[in-house]
Amino acid sequence: MDEQVLAAMARWPDVPAVRGWLSLSARGQWRLHPRGRGWGVPDEEPGEAITSPQILAFIGRNYLADDAGRWFFQNGPQRVYVRLDGAPWILGMDADAQGHPRLRTHTGRDYGPVAHWWLDSGGRLYARSAQGAGLVSDRDLARVVEALRTAEGRPLDDWLERPDPAGIAVRLAGDAGSDRAEAATPLGLLADGALETTLGFVRRP
Repeated sequence: MDEQVLAAMARWPDVPAVRGWLSLSARGQWRLHPRGRGWGVPDEEPGEAITSPQILAFIGRNYLADDAGRWFFQNGPQRVYVRLDGAPWILGMDADAQGHPRLRTHTGRDYGPVAHWWLDSGGRLYARSAQGAGLVSDRDLARVVEALRTAEGRPLDDWLERPDPAGIAVRLAGDAGSDRAEAATPLGLLADGALETTLGFVRRP
């Protein structure tokens, strides 16, 4: 959190929190809801895209969660709770200096190591790490699935094609079949309606 934000919180400790003004889309786009009506479903209240690099960086540096799993942007002394259309972190994939695939958040941070993977009935892939829950962006989903390997080194597609897949352990594989020094972690099927309780966050605080 920025020093000036901490100073503002200390100077004005009793500023009420607000809701309905800020959301994070399933593709990692911050959106402003100027009339404070952002608690509706995304199609009804999509909001206005925030595009200023300075504002985006400021939000990213001061984006946190409380103990109840409610995510917020600390805007000076005021806490602005965020509507999450996907998850607290939206994940993409690129390569590190050695060419190994790595996960990155919508704020540009490294994400992981992943403690658990989850696949829901709609084909969305979620992850959980010490940073919080993440949703793999639909733009990078195919690449991430391609990079995931079972503990035995088999492609994840082999598991997905089973008529009744059971839980397995997976990890991100390196380029050209080389392995990263990363332990395999569980991948399970996410029950409908169990997203928030399973992954520990609140979509509409």
